[in-house]
Amino acid sequence: MNFHDFEKRIVKVTKMELPGEAVQFKMAPIERLQELKSAAQERNTAKYAGVMSLFYPSEDFETRMILILRKTYKGVHSAQVSFPGGKMEAKDNSIQDAALRETEEEVGVSRDTISVLKKLTEIYIPPSNFFVQPFLGITTQAPVFVAEEAEVEALIEVTLQDFMNDKNIITQTLSTSYATNIEVPAFNLNGHIVWGATAMMLNEVRELLKMAL
Repeated sequence: MNFHDFEKRIVKVTKMELPGEAVQFKMAPIERLQELKSAAQERNTAKYAGVMSLFYPSEDFETRMILILRKTYKGVHSAQVSFPGGKMEAKDNSIQDAALRETEEEVGVSRDTISVLKKLTEIYIPPSNFFVQPFLGITTQAPVFVAEEAEVEALIEVTLQDFMNDKNIITQTLSTSYATNIEVPAFNLNGHIVWGATAMMLNEVRELLKMAL
């Protein structure tokens, strides 16, 4: 879709009710659902992070979304695909500020050029004990991405057409931090398998876009 058309239609999401956990859980591994349901008891010790589902025009005004492949490191989210974003710090005035700051740091898109359209449904990630708050945003400029060398292995520019294509929702057999050789629902985007919390958040974004576009 041409970004000018996308920009006109996407504002509809500001008045929409969130699809919420019911849509997120469609992309959740069955083994995780019980963990997610019992998440409330962890709130007192949990950390908080903000992430950005950012849409933008390419140089030829094709609508795209940016994802990142994280570096390999000793941690539960090593080498996984995610939204740009990160944990809230003392200098952040809000979780939205954290998402904007981290997006600028990780992919080089100035926070001043991003319009945040919607606060999405928060999700709890048991392995890292984080509550993650996603936001839906757009920038009307074709970004000149600069990946943060210490944390970002690769930038993944996904076209709106590929993101909305039902054929890119698959089932994949994976070994995770909590189970071995389990089948999980996932997105296949630009050859990357996106599963877990990011897939759950993506599914809510996708549902909003289906209603708005």
